[in-house]
Amino acid sequence: MCAKLTLGLIGYGAFGKLIYPHLCYDFDVLVHDPALDDRHILPKVELEEAARCDIVVIAAPVQAIGEVAVKIASIVRPGALVLDVGSVKIRPAQILSDVLPAYVDLICTHPLFGPQSAKGGLEGLKIVLCPIRGRRLPLVKRWLKSKSLKVISTTPDRHDREMALSQGITHLIAKVIANLCPSPSDLTTPSFDLMIDATEMVRYDAPEVFRAIERDNPHAVDVRRRFFDLAEALKYELEKGGD
Repeated sequence: MCAKLTLGLIGYGAFGKLIYPHLCYDFDVLVHDPALDDRHILPKVELEEAARCDIVVIAAPVQAIGEVAVKIASIVRPGALVLDVGSVKIRPAQILSDVLPAYVDLICTHPLFGPQSAKGGLEGLKIVLCPIRGRRLPLVKRWLKSKSLKVISTTPDRHDREMALSQGITHLIAKVIANLCPSPSDLTTPSFDLMIDATEMVRYDAPEVFRAIERDNPHAVDVRRRFFDLAEALKYELEKGGD
């Protein structure tokens, strides 16, 4: 029997916790996170050991990817596959491509789900792959599809451009709705209930996730500007009176 590939999971936040059991079926997973202590029953290791694995998954916040990349650049083994799981792709792709040695394969990924949307399992959920270098894309696609995920391959720029609308506006509205409706009510319509359900799926994301989506995506500012312009125009129309 062939030995399992080793996989270093760098970061054990909400998303790291979500994917850990799915990875353990097929890989020997070693976890590194400075926040882990002896209460966590995990194969936790130092960063150096996680970075020497066959596969390295950076599950740190987008803002920390540069720091992680610098720390592991001299440690990753030739032929290793490095992936990230951040919510934006242009900046991480550029950082990882610039900082990590050319002898490692790079695929930037964005699972379009989180702990709330994956409560019922992974089947039918989407994941985006942005291949940067190397020839592992078909293998990664095959493994992800074996987990019943829908795989979408694209470029970092197209990803960020489209996610600025679909994800950026969702999180923006959710942030407003969460502040507007702090207490539940039984006087609601089905459409309002659906909106609240959508809000609940993202309202408890870590602040770093919201920051990445709204500030680290270079296309987000234009989408926000158009959204607020349209909202302001609608406000004016409603306030001016008349027919």
